[in-house]
Amino acid sequence: MSEGRSARLPFDPSPAAMREMAAAVSEYLIQRTASIASRPVDGEGGQREVARRLRAAPPEEGRDFAAVFAELGEAIEHSYEFGSPGYLAYIPGGGFFTSALGDFLAQGVNKYVGVSALAPAMVQIEENVLRWMQSLFDFPATARGILTTGGSMANFSAVATARNDRLGEDLREATYYVTDQVHACVRKSARLVGLERRAARVVLTDADWRMDASALREMVRADRAAGRRPFLVVGSAGTTNTGAIDPLPEIAAIAAEEGLWFHADAAYGGFFQLTARGRQRLAGIERADSITLDPHKGMFLPYGIGALLVRDGQALRAAHHEAAAYLQDLGEAEELPHYNEYSPELSRDARGLRVWLPLALHGVAAFREALDEKLDLTAWLDQELARDPRLELPWRPQLTVVPFRRRGGDDAANQCLLDRINAVRRIFLSSTLLAGRFTLRACIVVHRTHRDRVEEAARIIRTAAAADG
Repeated sequence: MSEGRSARLPFDPSPAAMREMAAAVSEYLIQRTASIASRPVDGEGGQREVARRLRAAPPEEGRDFAAVFAELGEAIEHSYEFGSPGYLAYIPGGGFFTSALGDFLAQGVNKYVGVSALAPAMVQIEENVLRWMQSLFDFPATARGILTTGGSMANFSAVATARNDRLGEDLREATYYVTDQVHACVRKSARLVGLERRAARVVLTDADWRMDASALREMVRADRAAGRRPFLVVGSAGTTNTGAIDPLPEIAAIAAEEGLWFHADAAYGGFFQLTARGRQRLAGIERADSITLDPHKGMFLPYGIGALLVRDGQALRAAHHEAAAYLQDLGEAEELPHYNEYSPELSRDARGLRVWLPLALHGVAAFREALDEKLDLTAWLDQELARDPRLELPWRPQLTVVPFRRRGGDDAANQCLLDRINAVRRIFLSSTLLAGRFTLRACIVVHRTHRDRVEEAARIIRTAAAADG
């Protein structure tokens, strides 16, 4: 055995080595969590330089853990702080230490849950999470769900299920209905399941960026009369651009009349169903055939966890199941599902722990209260910015996105406004285009964002707007 080989870290380190490594990582995470509010939202400077410096192939021989961990820490420190209370861009994912513990356990014990017979108790834990989600929307006992890597994969499986259920294998002249505010992954999913680009029918929106239900009905009927085959409508329960909620009851009624599969993309907004205000605003979502949720948005969990709920569980299975002789020893699913039959994945981790452990430790009420707080903070920020004559806020928040512009300013002026706001490094906003106009947006979803940081955000925004006189 060569000297270099004997120095390598064993695949199963000694108990002492494992304790030392785990303790170092744990202490690092504890310190980062305790200090995240005081860190610059955009991380340390020189991010691109650090990335270039870290460009390298894996070493032939192993390295010391402390040196490797220090290098990893450098990469982490030179990234945006997505869990910062000042991170108000896009739709943030705050991340929980308790969720990270769930992942640590799941990866450490490495239980396989794609087939329930191999780890039935672990599958039951994941089913507890999915059944709880289904209960939020009054789905029947025959419903099924899957936990995915995020909303994009959940929407992919939803489109695949709708296509299989309503079209079978004949995709000719198929059409589906979205607005120009729908998440881009929906149209991407449609292409990936074999639909032509022209199958997408873009429905008009109203002044609040919500789907025009009358326009939807007219388009479906016109397409059917022209020999096309309408099969799916996707309603947004919280768009990324403005947080708009489509008229879900009207869409549900049209879908029922026209035989369309009704999918609700509630990746961002779905968990506001936990609150009284959210349930009122999302009325009609319980009539959807399928719903996408993102726990890494509305439940504040780390990135990498999404969910798809399907009212007719057999429709989900029919779209995804393929028999394989090498699985014959594992038997048929009885009390618990084989997740590989409801998902594109055969190999998958026990990702349910990253949701179940926080729910078990914090309780549902804690999530409800946090979501209510975000709705309150959004209403306050909207009212506060509306008082500034330099700013225009033409759309009232429907969830927790506050879109605004520099009054009378062109796109360049609004880009400058965004740059001035973000240059302070205490908050980070993103932008979008609405009706072709550059628009700033603040999205309050991180669980660490409280009144103090939102008041600071308002001061920073007003000061930046005042810089133009």
